[in-house]
Amino acid sequence: MRYQISGKQLDVGDALQTHVKSELSETVEKYSQRPTDAMVVFSRNAHEYVCEATVHLSTGLTATAAGRAGEVYAAFESCREKMDKQMRRHKRRLKDHHRVRLAPVEFGSAGMYVLAADDNEATESDSDSLAPIIVAEMETNVATLSVGEAVMQMELLGAPLLVFRNEKHGGVNVVHRRDDGNVGWIDPRNSK
Repeated sequence: MRYQISGKQLDVGDALQTHVKSELSETVEKYSQRPTDAMVVFSRNAHEYVCEATVHLSTGLTATAAGRAGEVYAAFESCREKMDKQMRRHKRRLKDHHRVRLAPVEFGSAGMYVLAADDNEATESDSDSLAPIIVAEMETNVATLSVGEAVMQMELLGAPLLVFRNEKHGGVNVVHRRDDGNVGWIDPRNSK
């Protein structure tokens, strides 16, 4: 497993790096046999230390966690405990499924655009044009997942929504967190 341990305006010593590698590898390997890489970033926010960790698994799923405390090691332990809880829940959900994924998750590329927000002070000539202004254009990966795996990935990332390609029919689907706390699933193929 590859580790990238860094600090934002903070010196991360060899002892902390060794501690992070040993503890995080123990936690991740307990629940996942094939982790690929981990990124841990330490920073300082006023009087407390912040530790943010992201672990990529060979199945294509990503787990993220963050911890805060008055000391660096305590911040890492808080982050590690949250990561442990996420990985344990993820493995429990995978055990309940009848199908076993033998191959890694496939990714396809898609265009991603960031549109400019509307200003209330727009002039009349600007309102004639109905096309939004594109601020940024970049490539992103869209994973091919089952609906259950997409929900798990969305929860592991802590994202409000996830766009994915449905592995049953290859169409683009969206899962999202609803205001009532439930998960919504948008499948345009099923609409008539």
